[in-house]
Amino acid sequence: MAYKFSVIVEKEKDWFVALCPEVEVASQGKTIEETMSNLKEAVQLFLETASKEEINNIILGDMPPLVSTFEVTALGSV
Repeated sequence: MAYKFSVIVEKEKDWFVALCPEVEVASQGKTIEETMSNLKEAVQLFLETASKEEINNIILGDMPPLVSTFEVTALGSV
């Protein structure tokens, strides 16, 4: 069975770090492509070891994560 998950990718120095918020699994790599491949493998391993109840809670959850941006102004910052 195929599942669709969200991913958040951030650059940290020389590495890219990816997080799948639905299952709270993260991975890293030197390129975005490597990072995504590593994350897919990590999530697949999670699903292979998770109980059916855990998977159902993730898949049948109320709402998928909302990933967005927002802006704030910090007073007094340089």
